[in-house]
Amino acid sequence: MEKVRLSKLMSEQGLCSRREADRYIERGLVFVDGERVSELGSKIFPTQKITLHKAAKTQQTQLATILLNKPVGYVSGQPEPGYRPAIQLIRPETQFCNKPPCKLFKPGHLKNLAPAGRLDIDSQGLLVFTQDGRIAKQLIGSDSSIEKEYLVRVIGRLPDEKLALLNHGLSLDGKNLKSAKVSWQNKDQLRFVLREGKKRQIRRMCELVGLQVMGLKRVRTGRIRLGNLPEGKWRYLEDGERF
Repeated sequence: MEKVRLSKLMSEQGLCSRREADRYIERGLVFVDGERVSELGSKIFPTQKITLHKAAKTQQTQLATILLNKPVGYVSGQPEPGYRPAIQLIRPETQFCNKPPCKLFKPGHLKNLAPAGRLDIDSQGLLVFTQDGRIAKQLIGSDSSIEKEYLVRVIGRLPDEKLALLNHGLSLDGKNLKSAKVSWQNKDQLRFVLREGKKRQIRRMCELVGLQVMGLKRVRTGRIRLGNLPEGKWRYLEDGERF
């Protein structure tokens, strides 16, 4: 059995992200079989037991995860010149309080806050930002199976055989897509449930079956729904909420 980098194992076991693991190791907050490990790049056997110091666990509980109802016209991640990043909408005056009392905004929650997934500039709806590497891995890790649900307004004809193709049978970039759940929500709107997130996937899927997308809105990520969160507003993920 070969040894593996400690930070890699910590990420794979869902303890934290690899970047967070390196920070904890540097601070002496990681133990392997009860022994403190503080050297970056340390390797251990996969069968060894990894634990975090209570100070690291306390720090993890203070990491923020934010749910934003992104409007059209904002980009999810790092923008090119002339584009507005969605993170600009996360300000005290745009916070939405669903069930008072709500957690107060802290400027420190913007540090290392990153989108866990993408939502195109011409799409709207639920966009998750998090400081927590465990949540990021859960939502966008290579082995993530978290469902994302979308309402998609379209124009064009969609015979039953092409609807079947949207559910299973299409490929993008030379790779077969995972099975999806696609059904009519109403006469001009489709409901998509996906377990992957290729760039502009829904729009490209619709093009392949002769449909034009007129509007796209993400309404759910895992067990978290957009609900009554107003457009352009955000809220904290509440205690007890899980994706």
